[in-house]
Amino acid sequence: MTSASPTADMNAAQNNAGITYASAGVDVEAGDRAVELMKGAVKATHNASVIGGVGGFAGLYDVSKLLTYKRPLLATSTDGVGTKVAIAQAMDIHDTIGFDLVGMVVDDIVVVGAEPLFMTDYIACGKVVPERIADIVRGIAAACSVAGTALVGGETAEHPGLLGEHEYDVAGAATGVVEAADLLGPDRVRAGDVVIGMASSGLHSNGYSLVRRVINHAGWALDRQVSELGRTLGEELLEPTRVYAADCLDLARAFPVSAGRAVHGFSHVTGGGLAANLARVLPQGLVATVDRSTWELPAIFKLVSELGRVPLADLERTLNLGVGMVAIVSADAADAAVARLNERGLPSWIMGTVHADSDSVLKSGPDYVQGAKGVDGGAVQMVSTYA
Repeated sequence: MTSASPTADMNAAQNNAGITYASAGVDVEAGDRAVELMKGAVKATHNASVIGGVGGFAGLYDVSKLLTYKRPLLATSTDGVGTKVAIAQAMDIHDTIGFDLVGMVVDDIVVVGAEPLFMTDYIACGKVVPERIADIVRGIAAACSVAGTALVGGETAEHPGLLGEHEYDVAGAATGVVEAADLLGPDRVRAGDVVIGMASSGLHSNGYSLVRRVINHAGWALDRQVSELGRTLGEELLEPTRVYAADCLDLARAFPVSAGRAVHGFSHVTGGGLAANLARVLPQGLVATVDRSTWELPAIFKLVSELGRVPLADLERTLNLGVGMVAIVSADAADAAVARLNERGLPSWIMGTVHADSDSVLKSGPDYVQGAKGVDGGAVQMVSTYA
């Protein structure tokens, strides 16, 4: 007669004990602790319009103020931060990635002139580490406060076996409102308008697959001190995305479409780069000529270009190259608009003009972009070289 092995006895004991959610890799108590750690930061984003507290099945927002609108239009957007999360995970710094998430979402809404009212987030992770999840949400809440947006809810999902123990991804969605008469976009843009560039804070959240490939190819570590950057490579790559919502709304309200001196549109420079995103908010028949010599490439973009020998055309259709948001304004509002943005601490400058497409010198090639991301709109012509 053969006796059972120790391994068989252990397996039998486990089978007798049964399989629990915890033994499957999901820690419900850790999720509850994470909520307790983040509650204060989330509540700090709430205003009188938020109904209820943290932890409900649904976030509630009182939209009674919409009764004062003649024709309120709701605007919505959703996004993530891409592979920038890999940098946060490698550096074990998680309280900045929230700015990237919020910026990618609310600044798409503000492009049409809408005020972002509230936002929700979603975090998927391999293992809930309460302090890490709380850090992520604190960053999201801090960015929502900068944008003037309430964080009304979210979800943290533990996916053992699908994601590694230290891996996570984040996504979010926001809803805003704009009066129909104040809606911004291609229909507002006219020949003679001026293009204003607003400085980015760095790479923002786009093109990290290219950037990570470049630094890996070069063999550079994240803790490498880089004199051109004045800090480590990792610190530069993790620089939070600038959130433009409050600045853009202030500008739109100072120069309303009902006035002669007006803001006609915005373009959020995300995936696709400056030219492609600007072309999306121009009507057919118009072209914006953008003068590269009006700004200098920040050091991180020069570094990526040199380390990877990345062609200029590829850089321009992947990274923001120092411009995170663009405003299109009537010519008589341009100087005052630039001054207002700079007074708010947002470096801005006149970078080009809008004119009839028939006046364009170029009609094709890497310096001429017409239509993008499914929008058959106007065109952008890049001229000169960077300062």
